[in-house]
Amino acid sequence: MKKSIFKIVSITAFTVLLSLTGCKETTTDTVVEGTKTEPIVELKITTPQPSPLGKVEQKVGLTDVAIEFSRPGMKGRAIFGDLVPYEKKWRTGANANTKVTFSSDVTVDGQTLKAGSYGLYTTPNKDTWEVMFYSEADKSGIPSDWDDAKVAAKTTVDVYPLPMNIETFTISIDDVTTNDAVIGLMWEKAYIRIKFEVPTNELVQANIDAVMAATPKAGDYYSAAVYYNQNDKDIKKASEWMEKAMSMSEKPAFWQLRQQSLIYAKAGDTEKAIATAKKSLAGAKEANNDAYIKMNTESLKEWGTK
Repeated sequence: MKKSIFKIVSITAFTVLLSLTGCKETTTDTVVEGTKTEPIVELKITTPQPSPLGKVEQKVGLTDVAIEFSRPGMKGRAIFGDLVPYEKKWRTGANANTKVTFSSDVTVDGQTLKAGSYGLYTTPNKDTWEVMFYSEADKSGIPSDWDDAKVAAKTTVDVYPLPMNIETFTISIDDVTTNDAVIGLMWEKAYIRIKFEVPTNELVQANIDAVMAATPKAGDYYSAAVYYNQNDKDIKKASEWMEKAMSMSEKPAFWQLRQQSLIYAKAGDTEKAIATAKKSLAGAKEANNDAYIKMNTESLKEWGTK
């Protein structure tokens, strides 16, 4: 009887020992006599950041632009000339420096910024700001070993007063066109604009040249023709490409015919422009597309017919 009791106690002690050992190993499953014990999960308190991370992404022409920045709030404080002193470099946000990334080369105030990432630093003043794109993008703030040789581009921009307070520091990409855009900075009652230009024409032309040298499809001829027309390039070549695109299409759509009529008109072939616009108008009426009915009707009137 004593041996049986001793055996039961020994087994129980061994089981407890295994259980305690399992509690120490928080990342490994422990098996006790065929039973799987779940790993212990550590809990961690997470609270909101006082200056949360923000990110802005925008395609400008064919260039991808991304801006990462932290967004401090006014919180009842005076900002420029106080919290952010005048005539001193600023990380342009909170926490780590603001980072701007371009997928292609861009131009800022006549200076070329190569494709890549840059730290965006500014020196605020009452009426103007100095803006610097720094070639080292990942810093916790103003570099202690600041090197003017690493400033890839620098410009001075005006401050535009706002009629109301912007509580949270904001960066936006504004006034987007095919060839340029503006990085906008807003906080308190100040707005500044940093204009940059993108090499859309060079990128598109390189793409057109490569496709045309390979095996272009109807859509390629069409896109190239429209681009040439809209950007005032070789209109004769645009007309040739559009005719090629139309010949490869079983039934050109009314919106395609509309573009062809515009190309004919710019090339000086009014007769073909009118004939094509009439086809586009008929297709637009069939599709009940009021916008294209209006555009074609106005063009036909402009070209001297109804």
